[in-house]
Amino acid sequence: MMKYTFALLLALVTTLTFGQTAVTDNKDNLKGWYLKDEATDSFAGISLNKAYQFLQKKKSTPVIVAVIDSGVDTTHEDLKSVLWTNPKEIPGNGKDDDGNGYVDDIHGWNFLGGKDGRDVEKASSEKARVYHQYKALYEGKDIDTTKLSKGEKYRYNMWKRSEAEITPSPDDAAQLMMMGRILVNVQLFDSLIVAEGGQKEYTAAQLEELQMKSDAGKQAKTRYLQLIQAFNLGPETKNTFILHDLKEEVDRLQDDADAKDNVPHNYRADIIKDDYSNINDKYYGNNDVMGASSLHGTHVSGIIAADRTNGIGIQGIADNVKIMMIRSVPNGDEYDKDIALAIRYAVDNGAKVINMSFGKGFSPQKQWVDDAIKYAAQKDVLLVHAAGNESKNLDSTENYPSTTFLDGTKATNVITVGASSDPAIAQNYIATFSNYGTQGVDIFAPGNQIYSTLPGGNTYGFLDGTSMASPVVAGVAALIRSYYPKLSAVQVKEAIEQSQVLLDSTKKTFRPGSLESVSMLTLTHGGGLLNAYGAVKAAEEMTDKTPVKKKKEKLPESSFNNTKTKQ
Repeated sequence: MMKYTFALLLALVTTLTFGQTAVTDNKDNLKGWYLKDEATDSFAGISLNKAYQFLQKKKSTPVIVAVIDSGVDTTHEDLKSVLWTNPKEIPGNGKDDDGNGYVDDIHGWNFLGGKDGRDVEKASSEKARVYHQYKALYEGKDIDTTKLSKGEKYRYNMWKRSEAEITPSPDDAAQLMMMGRILVNVQLFDSLIVAEGGQKEYTAAQLEELQMKSDAGKQAKTRYLQLIQAFNLGPETKNTFILHDLKEEVDRLQDDADAKDNVPHNYRADIIKDDYSNINDKYYGNNDVMGASSLHGTHVSGIIAADRTNGIGIQGIADNVKIMMIRSVPNGDEYDKDIALAIRYAVDNGAKVINMSFGKGFSPQKQWVDDAIKYAAQKDVLLVHAAGNESKNLDSTENYPSTTFLDGTKATNVITVGASSDPAIAQNYIATFSNYGTQGVDIFAPGNQIYSTLPGGNTYGFLDGTSMASPVVAGVAALIRSYYPKLSAVQVKEAIEQSQVLLDSTKKTFRPGSLESVSMLTLTHGGGLLNAYGAVKAAEEMTDKTPVKKKKEKLPESSFNNTKTKQ
């Protein structure tokens, strides 16, 4: 999703109110910058062409990458050929042909769906859910934490944190006010453009060609194009996308502002109707992997695997990959149960890499997710997770899913990814919005101004975020697993982390959210940037060595069993 920093919001308000011109770049130069090589192309990308040159005499094997996200445009010209298709399921017959408990799961599964075909598109923040769920139990009471079990102490501390954070800060209030002003202005401009230009849906490129006759129409066109430039969106971005995204953001901020006084609406109970308290009530949802809000998942999927052979659109990172879409991320905070079940679904249906471009600050059912991650490790599946976009240090900030389990052990099959940039884009090698941490972030990968697929069948555009950096790493992981299938998930993680490019002292790096010049070693424990060429070379060296025999781990039992219920 678009990242609304205070600097950007202030610039937008100024631009939309007083008409100042935003700084523009040649967007064509930025398409695919993240795949390039700094030495040969002058962009600090991942050196993908050099990686493919290294691999050109090798054969690849197909790899399934699961994308746990908001949905995917299954009709997109650059994605429809790379979608995973369940080989054991007969489309549209209304039967569970493969016996996995999910009927007609052709391209994946939708854990946000109801049996009547409706979908959960919106959810409250987990902070609000936690605050109101345990308010009666803890508010105003003197709790002796020494008498609490480990699980009870985790729950109590989580509630106390939600109580402290539930009241919006002055910054939150200012952000809501600014976003509201921007939305009102954009809606006004759009209505003028539609009325005078005669097109209800248009791209920035099409708007450039529209002739406005009235002064109000001309001004609306100018301001709208300045907005596109300020948001760093491409000329193919449609007005409907911008309006939808802005409206969602304003709604989210308003919900957060009202969260303390209003119990969040349970859309899940209205539509999904599962027993949320029971992890074994798992056969809910439907097979609509597209949904109404597939923007995020479509963009992520294109980064990983957009068709490299069709000569149109873009080229994904991995060339022999099938995308399995699992809808589990609504507009708002995802539910732990959906994430845990999504991970298990991906593992059980053959995924070897799972991309997770989502996150939140509270995890009341963390044990379910922990068990699912351990299950993925047992089945040799690598998980790639976005670090988040709050310019915060994850060494001292809660961020979930977490690689530290409740039992104190650490996940060995998860890579946490921060977002890098390029000095030509942001005067910095690190995106200003990215979270960081010497313990919390494993590596940085391009996540600023990433051009990829968007919903609409043949639409493309730029988005920012660690949500875009994570699939860059997932794509490289899939590339390695495709050409070096004997390597384990842990070895793939090691190949990626050990080959990262370290920045020398002459290349300035600023701490996200500030202008403090720092070493990369203070932002991630690896201290560098993703490099696909280095990663495949490292994988080659690992393959030449005698593989280390893996010690078998006991599968996490928790409360999860294999009992099926009727769909």
